[in-house]
Amino acid sequence: MAMRPLRYSINVTLDGCCDHRAMIPDEDMHRHAAENIARADALILGRVTYEMMEEAWRPFARTGVRPDWMEPWMEPFARTIDAAKKYVVSSTLERVDWNAELVRGDVGMAIQELKRESGGGLAVGGVKLPLALAESGLIDEYEFVVHPRVAGHGPTLLAGLSKYVDLTPVSRLEFGSGAVAMRYTRRA
Repeated sequence: MAMRPLRYSINVTLDGCCDHRAMIPDEDMHRHAAENIARADALILGRVTYEMMEEAWRPFARTGVRPDWMEPWMEPFARTIDAAKKYVVSSTLERVDWNAELVRGDVGMAIQELKRESGGGLAVGGVKLPLALAESGLIDEYEFVVHPRVAGHGPTLLAGLSKYVDLTPVSRLEFGSGAVAMRYTRRA
């Protein structure tokens, strides 16, 4: 039985920083991220990423009123992430309600069960949860959106991974900003 793939996409600076505040988002990258979310049956997020995304994007989707920081071209991304089914991995949250279900207990087993369900694929975001999933060999596809910036600080991409993950290049997409989205599949 074919399992639906788990895809990980992350923005990263040239020096490996994954702090979202170090990136310079533009319309093309928001469109690309919305397309990634739209092609997933569901998102798998850790508590920190879930709460950060909910705080940023849910208010607009519910009220239609854009916060001062939100550009008009960000609206499709806000609507897409708001509509997405979400699974939230957390041992501390009591409940979630943004089209979401809590995942508790053995995360690896829970993700394997989700992958066995029929559909086109799952998407994971964040920093800590993807590290655990990569460690367990559960991520099938990686996309690194590399921004032309050196941050010199912040959390770094898959820091602490205990073993190599060998990848095969699948595609490359250059944005007008100079960022490059590189997609890879895990080598068997």
